[in-house]
Amino acid sequence: MSRVLIIGAGGVGQVVTHKCAQVPNIFTDICLASRRISKCNQIASQLKRPIETAEIDADNVAELVKLIQKFKPDVVINVALPYQDLHIMDACLETGVDYLDTANYEPPDEARFCYQWQWDYHRRFKERGIMALLGSGFDPGVTNVFCAWAQKNHFDQIHEIDIIDCNAGEHGQPFATNFNPEINIREVTAKGRYFENGHWMETEPLSVSKEFDFPEGIGARKIYLLYHEELESLVKHIKGLKRIRFWMTFSDNYLKHLEVLQNVGMTRIEPIIYNGHKIVPLQFLKALLPDPASLGPLTKGRTCIGCLIKGLKDNKEKTYYIYNICDHQKCYAEVRSQAVSYTTGVPAMIGAMLMVTKTWHGKGVFNMEEFDPQPFMEKLKIHGLPWTEVILKT
Repeated sequence: MSRVLIIGAGGVGQVVTHKCAQVPNIFTDICLASRRISKCNQIASQLKRPIETAEIDADNVAELVKLIQKFKPDVVINVALPYQDLHIMDACLETGVDYLDTANYEPPDEARFCYQWQWDYHRRFKERGIMALLGSGFDPGVTNVFCAWAQKNHFDQIHEIDIIDCNAGEHGQPFATNFNPEINIREVTAKGRYFENGHWMETEPLSVSKEFDFPEGIGARKIYLLYHEELESLVKHIKGLKRIRFWMTFSDNYLKHLEVLQNVGMTRIEPIIYNGHKIVPLQFLKALLPDPASLGPLTKGRTCIGCLIKGLKDNKEKTYYIYNICDHQKCYAEVRSQAVSYTTGVPAMIGAMLMVTKTWHGKGVFNMEEFDPQPFMEKLKIHGLPWTEVILKT
């Protein structure tokens, strides 16, 4: 029925490839491409059906165009680095192919992410007659759809949203990140940011925290306020919103190591000269840390990601919580990746599925909450990410 080109063969790329391969009636042909074709071939060897693999430099638009023209995909799923989003969007524009990613663009030389760079592509994508779906992971992604679902089915007005991400898993390593270390550390060490009463407010990194009692036996954990890209799009599309924040859990061990690394300059993104060579300390640190893909067989426990939403229904105050819980070991048994990669990769496949079947269709650049949440929510339950709703107050 459709051909899909997946760019990126990390932990998330592995999950996306497995999940696309599980629905051959939708994705009849698959090509997995990465800078290192050996990683693509390793993933391909895990599958029960054959796929194509290719070597690609995702920073090179001409190479991307050549690969797209050769494989002729109906959609490109970008699970490479956020630095490469615009290059891949440029290639899709040139070739007239739909585009999907899971994280918004970041400039390599600045720890800042912002949708505006990609929103600026809207007119060109519209004129080209193609679609870009941004942030089709879990957070962003599923969390955006959860909010759209709540707006459609549970509220007349939404006033407050808290997006809360807990990884209650343990991998046994002294210090490791569950996705790309460079992106993870840039995100965590940036200033916190949230929207309240029409204004964006900033906080010092990890300076705001509180306790939250997670469901289904996970229990009380300390959560820290961060800035996350879905806040930017949800403020734009959830009307009447008075406050929205993003929270994430971190272990004391993670925070201790991170503090030391910051103090000695290892999290810096400005290049330094070492033995006559220009290096970026954070990129050097990334090379020393465990590959997130290697954590799959080691990680035990669960993730819990959801949205705590407050507003009005029938002129009465209502508090509503919707969440997903995902088990690391079950994910590894299915796709040989831990739950952090799984919760990002499954929604990427679902977003692409809805695009190629024209269930979600448009010309231009879109965020997840702009479409009808119903079909996406139904697919989550089918493809491994069931969700639970709780009414806390009416």
